[in-house]
Amino acid sequence: MVKKTRTEVAGYTALRNLVGALLLMGGLALPMALPATEAPVEAEINALLEVVAKSGCDFKRNGTLHASPDAAEHLALKYSRGRRYVETTEDFIDLLATKSSWSGRSYAVICNGVETASGTWLHVQLLGLRNSAPNTVTE
Repeated sequence: MVKKTRTEVAGYTALRNLVGALLLMGGLALPMALPATEAPVEAEINALLEVVAKSGCDFKRNGTLHASPDAAEHLALKYSRGRRYVETTEDFIDLLATKSSWSGRSYAVICNGVETASGTWLHVQLLGLRNSAPNTVTE
């Protein structure tokens, strides 16, 4: 077993944090080396985050309203930190996008004056994405 020096560990951590920050800010597009089973989930989660960003709805988090682009950014951050718990897009919704990991309070989405639990709203949006996706099965 090879032990890493404190400097090597600190350097790795700093590099990992920098790459993560750049990816979140959208300033760097690195191809992600994902196993084949994870790539479709990653793409679907990114598409769902895009739906959130463009929805024009307000997102209530810890009692404060946030615009849809800010909500998408927050959910992307939560995903970047918690992706190890996510195997499916439903996991992303149920485990990361329904409540605050800090306060435990549920998130809500307010569209056209109607408030809906974020999990319910996101599952509906996911269904819409899946139903509008082109059929890739060939005969």
